[in-house]
Amino acid sequence: MIVGICHLDVIIPENHSLKGKRQVIKRVIDRVKNRFNISIAEVGDNELWQRSQLGMSLVGNDRKFINSYLDRVVNFIEAMNIVHIAHSELEILNF
Repeated sequence: MIVGICHLDVIIPENHSLKGKRQVIKRVIDRVKNRFNISIAEVGDNELWQRSQLGMSLVGNDRKFINSYLDRVVNFIEAMNIVHIAHSELEILNF
């Protein structure tokens, strides 16, 4: 079993409230879930207006597939142009 984990630090540049942040993050999470059928959630910076941390995970049996799939998800989030990715970290674990 191979588990891929991706952690993203994102910036929401033109946001001025927690309500606006929640709307943006919910839109990102919903689009990613619908398009890629992957586990994704907000995992940090919950009280900051313009920053958030997103965590994603994927389980499979092919390391290359998991790596490329998570890369496609990150590229999709970047292409949405509603958040900026400040930092991304990808980890693949073998069990």
